[in-house]
Amino acid sequence: MTVQSDDLSKMPNIGIALKEKLLLVGINSAGSLRMTGAENAFIKLKTVDKDACINMLYALEGAIQGIRWHNLSASRKEELKEFFRLADS
Repeated sequence: MTVQSDDLSKMPNIGIALKEKLLLVGINSAGSLRMTGAENAFIKLKTVDKDACINMLYALEGAIQGIRWHNLSASRKEELKEFFRLADS
């Protein structure tokens, strides 16, 4: 049985800066990020980082999926792009 770490910094795409921002908005574990979802986490992050970009949204989704964000499926990237357009307007 594989045990997943609940430490945000052990997730792909989550560096020190993004981890600190996640902690600021109350997302303090990998499990919490998974439960919140990329889109909702991004909305929360926008409250502390007005310059949050599409790559941050991709990074969150990749972390949740356990992959580098560059490897997200094209269809998921399109969904996230559309969400970003709506959230950024």
